[in-house]
Amino acid sequence: MPIEECDVPDLSVLDRRVVDAAFFRDSYRTPLAHTQASVIEIFFGVFGHHPLWMKRMLIARNRVASLCGLDAATASEIMRPDVKRSYNVGEKIGPWPIFFLSPSELVAGRDNKHLDFRLSVLKEPNGKAMSAVISTVCTTHNAFGRLYLFFIIPFHKWGVRHLISRAIAAGRL
Repeated sequence: MPIEECDVPDLSVLDRRVVDAAFFRDSYRTPLAHTQASVIEIFFGVFGHHPLWMKRMLIARNRVASLCGLDAATASEIMRPDVKRSYNVGEKIGPWPIFFLSPSELVAGRDNKHLDFRLSVLKEPNGKAMSAVISTVCTTHNAFGRLYLFFIIPFHKWGVRHLISRAIAAGRL
């Protein structure tokens, strides 16, 4: 199944003014073979199966981010994400607090003094089929946030596509 880079869909609950003004945003769309999958199942299908080398890189990045004053996920949240039967707004899914949850979209993320980010997992009708759209939106508050993203964006773009590709290949989407 193809992965198509796209804009943040208009169907998303992400505030369009925030999306348009964001320092960085990206979105990737892929057809869903499992059209009945919930947004929680899609989230864990993509973000619940990091290869070990990627988990180690995330832990190292988070240690550095913590030293710089950013709120970051713990090593245990990266190595062993807690998967529950159901979730509510305000709870964590993986390492991130949930800001919005409906049958068609999950929005999680984190607010920090340097930058805020939101991750959206959206189920989007595509004719008679369904697609999953994974979007990231980052708003910076200062030069440190912009500098951080300067170094992270290339890895992020490659990493998200890689995780989606692995989820497709493993039949999780």
